[in-house]
Amino acid sequence: MALQAAAIAEAPSLGEAAARIERARAAARRARAERAPQLDASASIETSRSNPGSFGASLPPGISIDPDQTAYGASLSARWDPDIFGRLRSEQRAASLRLDAATADADAVRIALIADIASLVVDWRSLDARAVSLQRDLASAERLIALATARSTAGLAPGADRVRAESVASASRSRLAGLDTERGPIIGRLVTLTGRDAAWVEAQLDAPHGEQALPSAPAALPSDLLVRRPDIVAAAARLAATDADLAATAARRFPRLTLSGTLGLLAFSPGQLFDDDSIIGSLAAAIAGPLLDFGRISAEIDGAAADKKLAFQQYRATVFTALGDAESAYRLIAAADARAAAAAQEAALLARSDALTASRFRAGLADLSAVLEARRQADGAAERAAVAVGAARRARLLLWLALGG
Repeated sequence: MALQAAAIAEAPSLGEAAARIERARAAARRARAERAPQLDASASIETSRSNPGSFGASLPPGISIDPDQTAYGASLSARWDPDIFGRLRSEQRAASLRLDAATADADAVRIALIADIASLVVDWRSLDARAVSLQRDLASAERLIALATARSTAGLAPGADRVRAESVASASRSRLAGLDTERGPIIGRLVTLTGRDAAWVEAQLDAPHGEQALPSAPAALPSDLLVRRPDIVAAAARLAATDADLAATAARRFPRLTLSGTLGLLAFSPGQLFDDDSIIGSLAAAIAGPLLDFGRISAEIDGAAADKKLAFQQYRATVFTALGDAESAYRLIAAADARAAAAAQEAALLARSDALTASRFRAGLADLSAVLEARRQADGAAERAAVAVGAARRARLLLWLALGG
């Protein structure tokens, strides 16, 4: 619906989640690039002047050395770590898993946002249902006022009957006005979530909609939660990322091989720069590893192992919370459905009782007090039924959220 679309487009919480995804994606690209060779290019012009005396007091005949020299150079250099012990692979895997976790976090924010909006809409619909019931009650009370006034004018009933009927109508008006105090926070919350003005939000809430029956609660296995709930997916990805971090840290204990090479040109005049004799180059392989670090790497490994244990406990807590949420939601639906069914039955019976009492009153077999009492009970039952249906719908939203959307 339009409210959900506006919230998804404008909600700051989703914007924050999107920014975290971009940050994690950039980190994953950096980790992937670390495994590729690095190629650098350079060009230089260097002028130097030497002291002629540094070549000796005299030089053999016919030999002279120009103390001023200009060197022209250009080169390409490459460097690559073949990652023999998997340090870079583990770092790349950890970064990729953190991107998965950030994406799952964004899904969780989106689902929570949709559920929040849906619950507010359900509350609004419940208020509408209560308002319809109260307006019906008010119309009935006004008819009783007219009837009591006519009977009082004809001398068939005391004037107190009209006063009692007016008090019932006033109570209905007061309760109708009280509903507006409950609508205000709903509008305000939706304005915050959607970034739209109150008039637009209220127009969307008041748009025509079909009344739908309560859907049955979907069945779900505990294993379904492990793949459907974004918070569990995110916790699992973070656990796997800490495992990759531990592997990357442990790989630092082993030697690191670096392959490098340079190919370039070096000449002392621009015209000689592309001669065969100007070509220079080098190839090198270097290996380096920790010899004596006084326990630095060991401490880092212990820290990474502790991070993994922490992530595992957080994963367990997330799974247990999800199972508890699902169980609570199923039980809440059962209780809410039973309450809604009982409230609907009560409302139907009291509405029938109200109609029968009104018929007896018109036939002169019941006084106005009995009519007003029957009307009061029917009004309360109808409003309670509307509230119970709203609670049953909210319970289904909680289950939808508990099952991962």
